[in-house]
Amino acid sequence: MYDSKPFESLKIGDRVVITKTVTEADGAMFIAAAGDFGPVHIDEAYAGATRFGRRLAPGILIAGLCTSVLTSDLLGILGVSIEDQFWFTGPVFYGDTISFDVWIADLREESRTVVWEAVARNQEGLDVLKARATIKFPRRR
Repeated sequence: MYDSKPFESLKIGDRVVITKTVTEADGAMFIAAAGDFGPVHIDEAYAGATRFGRRLAPGILIAGLCTSVLTSDLLGILGVSIEDQFWFTGPVFYGDTISFDVWIADLREESRTVVWEAVARNQEGLDVLKARATIKFPRRR
């Protein structure tokens, strides 16, 4: 079933790190669902002529993997996202293994919001994504 952590159980500094290898299948499913057919993601010849030299996984796919850590491991399913900021700081290629380090940076009891931050790094330890976002929890009934 779904994990439903109450707001009161969360603490600043709570942190989760997960690692995932980004596959061609991940990219294909995301591209098909989102309609993001940018040639840098799907056309090897086009991507080969860019500064990256090969195809990139979509950045929003990587951001989505980062946010999935929240519901699956850190915060549970009760909160809803009200603001998301992502900084794409490096390329992610198919086959890269990305470590997502996600933590609670601030808790605002009066508004029942959680500010979380994250950094994602590739297998070489290079930053590829930074994030800061706010999740709002419902009032207790």
